Amino acid sequence: MDDETPDSLIPYDSIVQEALRAVVGRVLGEIEDGGSELPGAHHFYITFKTHAPGVTIPDSLRERFPDEMTIVLQNKFWNLNVREDGFAVGLSFNQVPAELDIPYAAITQFVDPAVDFGLQFQATVADMAPASTEHPENDGTEQSGGEAVEGAEDGSNVVTVDFGRKK
Repeated sequence: MDDETPDSLIPYDSIVQEALRAVVGRVLGEIEDGGSELPGAHHFYITFKTHAPGVTIPDSLRERFPDEMTIVLQNKFWNLNVREDGFAVGLSFNQVPAELDIPYAAITQFVDPAVDFGLQFQATVADMAPASTEHPENDGTEQSGGEAVEGAEDGSNVVTVDFGRKK
Protein backbone atom coordinates (compact mmCIF):
# COMPACT_ATOMS: atom_id res chain seq x y z
CA MET A 1 0.00 0.00 0.00
CA ASP A 2 1.31 3.44 -0.93
CA ASP A 3 1.55 6.00 1.93
CA GLU A 4 1.85 8.95 -0.44
CA THR A 5 -1.33 10.97 -0.97
CA PRO A 6 -1.99 11.61 -4.65
CA ASP A 7 -2.19 15.20 -5.87
CA SER A 8 -5.79 16.27 -6.26
CA LEU A 9 -7.06 17.52 -9.57
CA ILE A 10 -9.71 19.44 -7.63
CA PRO A 11 -8.37 22.54 -5.82
CA TYR A 12 -10.03 21.78 -2.48
CA ASP A 13 -7.79 24.12 -0.51
CA SER A 14 -8.61 27.19 -2.60
CA ILE A 15 -12.32 26.29 -2.68
CA VAL A 16 -12.42 26.09 1.13
CA GLN A 17 -10.42 29.32 1.53
CA GLU A 18 -12.81 31.13 -0.82
CA ALA A 19 -15.84 29.80 1.09
CA LEU A 20 -14.40 30.88 4.45
CA ARG A 21 -13.61 34.35 3.10
CA ALA A 22 -17.26 34.54 2.01
CA VAL A 23 -18.14 34.15 5.71
CA VAL A 24 -16.36 37.47 6.35
CA GLY A 25 -18.42 39.11 3.61
CA ARG A 26 -21.64 37.67 4.99
CA VAL A 27 -20.86 38.91 8.52
CA LEU A 28 -19.93 42.38 7.28
CA GLY A 29 -23.07 42.41 5.12
CA GLU A 30 -25.16 41.68 8.22
CA ILE A 31 -23.91 44.86 9.87
CA GLU A 32 -23.65 47.06 6.76
CA ASP A 33 -27.19 48.38 7.13
CA GLY A 34 -26.65 49.19 10.81
CA GLY A 35 -24.47 52.20 9.98
CA SER A 36 -21.50 52.46 12.29
CA GLU A 37 -22.91 50.41 15.15
CA LEU A 38 -22.25 46.76 15.83
CA PRO A 39 -24.81 44.73 17.77
CA GLY A 40 -24.01 43.98 21.40
CA ALA A 41 -20.34 43.65 22.27
CA HIS A 42 -19.33 42.44 18.80
CA HIS A 43 -16.21 43.96 17.28
CA PHE A 44 -13.92 42.71 14.56
CA TYR A 45 -10.18 42.49 14.07
CA ILE A 46 -9.44 42.14 10.37
CA THR A 47 -5.85 41.48 9.30
CA PHE A 48 -4.90 41.88 5.65
CA LYS A 49 -1.89 42.10 3.36
CA THR A 50 -1.30 45.76 2.54
CA HIS A 51 0.35 45.09 -0.83
CA ALA A 52 -2.14 42.49 -2.05
CA PRO A 53 -3.74 43.22 -5.41
CA GLY A 54 -6.79 45.46 -5.05
CA VAL A 55 -5.95 46.84 -1.59
CA THR A 56 -6.41 50.60 -1.49
CA ILE A 57 -5.13 52.39 1.61
CA PRO A 58 -3.43 55.77 2.14
CA ASP A 59 0.30 55.79 1.36
CA SER A 60 1.07 56.80 4.96
CA LEU A 61 -0.54 53.57 6.24
CA ARG A 62 1.18 51.45 3.59
CA GLU A 63 4.53 52.94 4.67
CA ARG A 64 3.76 52.29 8.33
CA PHE A 65 2.48 48.77 7.65
CA PRO A 66 4.50 47.55 4.66
CA ASP A 67 3.35 43.92 4.83
CA GLU A 68 0.30 43.34 7.01
CA MET A 69 -2.14 45.50 8.95
CA THR A 70 -4.92 44.83 11.44
CA ILE A 71 -7.93 47.11 11.58
CA VAL A 72 -10.61 47.16 14.26
CA LEU A 73 -14.26 47.69 13.48
CA GLN A 74 -15.90 48.61 16.74
CA ASN A 75 -16.93 52.14 17.65
CA LYS A 76 -15.78 54.60 15.03
CA PHE A 77 -16.11 53.58 11.42
CA TRP A 78 -18.23 54.85 8.55
CA ASN A 79 -19.23 54.20 4.94
CA LEU A 80 -19.08 50.42 5.25
CA ASN A 81 -19.68 49.13 1.73
CA VAL A 82 -19.72 45.36 1.38
CA ARG A 83 -19.29 43.89 -2.10
CA GLU A 84 -18.99 40.39 -3.49
CA ASP A 85 -15.20 40.68 -3.83
CA GLY A 86 -14.36 42.82 -0.78
CA PHE A 87 -15.35 45.79 1.32
CA ALA A 88 -14.60 49.46 1.82
CA VAL A 89 -14.72 51.28 5.13
CA GLY A 90 -13.78 54.62 6.64
CA LEU A 91 -11.62 54.60 9.78
CA SER A 92 -9.65 57.15 11.74
CA PHE A 93 -5.94 56.67 12.48
CA ASN A 94 -4.44 59.11 15.00
CA GLN A 95 -7.38 61.49 14.40
CA VAL A 96 -6.84 61.35 10.60
CA PRO A 97 -9.74 59.91 8.59
CA ALA A 98 -8.89 57.30 5.96
CA GLU A 99 -10.84 55.27 3.42
CA LEU A 100 -9.74 51.66 2.96
CA ASP A 101 -10.77 49.19 0.27
CA ILE A 102 -9.89 45.58 1.03
CA PRO A 103 -10.57 42.56 -1.19
CA TYR A 104 -11.44 39.37 0.70
CA ALA A 105 -8.47 37.65 -0.99
CA ALA A 106 -6.11 39.98 0.96
CA ILE A 107 -7.52 39.01 4.37
CA THR A 108 -5.38 36.67 6.46
CA GLN A 109 -7.37 36.77 9.71
CA PHE A 110 -10.86 37.69 10.94
CA VAL A 111 -11.66 37.65 14.67
CA ASP A 112 -14.69 38.60 16.76
CA PRO A 113 -13.33 38.46 20.33
CA ALA A 114 -16.77 39.10 21.83
CA VAL A 115 -17.77 35.54 20.98
CA ASP A 116 -14.33 33.88 20.65
CA PHE A 117 -14.75 33.40 16.91
CA GLY A 118 -11.94 33.60 14.41
CA LEU A 119 -10.80 32.52 10.99
CA GLN A 120 -7.26 32.35 9.64
CA PHE A 121 -6.53 32.17 5.95
CA GLN A 122 -3.62 31.13 3.79
CA ALA A 123 -2.12 34.01 1.84
CA THR A 124 -3.43 33.87 -1.72
CA VAL A 125 -0.55 35.85 -3.19
CA ALA A 126 2.86 34.19 -3.41
CA ASP A 127 5.53 35.19 -0.92
CA MET A 128 3.16 37.01 1.45
CA ALA A 129 4.57 35.74 4.74
CA PRO A 130 3.18 37.54 7.81
CA ALA A 131 5.29 40.10 9.60
CA SER A 132 4.79 41.79 12.94
CA THR A 133 2.82 45.04 12.82
CA GLU A 134 2.08 47.88 15.16
CA HIS A 135 -1.26 48.25 16.94
CA PRO A 136 -3.63 50.03 14.52
CA GLU A 137 -4.25 52.86 17.00
CA ASN A 138 -7.78 53.48 15.79
CA ASP A 139 -9.57 56.27 17.60
CA GLY A 140 -12.10 55.25 20.19
CA THR A 141 -12.28 53.34 23.41
CA GLU A 142 -9.54 51.06 24.67
CA GLN A 143 -9.25 47.95 22.52
CA SER A 144 -8.65 44.48 23.86
CA GLY A 145 -5.13 44.54 22.43
CA GLY A 146 -5.49 41.61 20.06
CA GLU A 147 -4.98 38.80 22.53
CA ALA A 148 -7.94 37.03 20.98
CA VAL A 149 -6.22 37.11 17.61
CA GLU A 150 -3.45 34.97 19.03
CA GLY A 151 -5.87 32.90 21.10
CA ALA A 152 -6.08 29.76 18.99
CA GLU A 153 -4.59 27.78 21.87
CA ASP A 154 -6.90 29.25 24.50
CA GLY A 155 -9.93 27.22 23.45
CA SER A 156 -11.46 29.93 21.28
CA ASN A 157 -13.26 29.01 18.10
CA VAL A 158 -10.48 29.90 15.67
CA VAL A 159 -10.66 27.89 12.49
CA THR A 160 -7.34 27.36 10.72
CA VAL A 161 -7.35 25.56 7.43
CA ASP A 162 -3.99 24.40 6.11
CA PHE A 163 -3.86 21.90 3.29
CA GLY A 164 -0.30 20.65 3.17
CA ARG A 165 0.73 18.56 0.22
CA LYS A 166 3.22 15.75 0.33
CA LYS A 167 5.86 16.16 -2.32
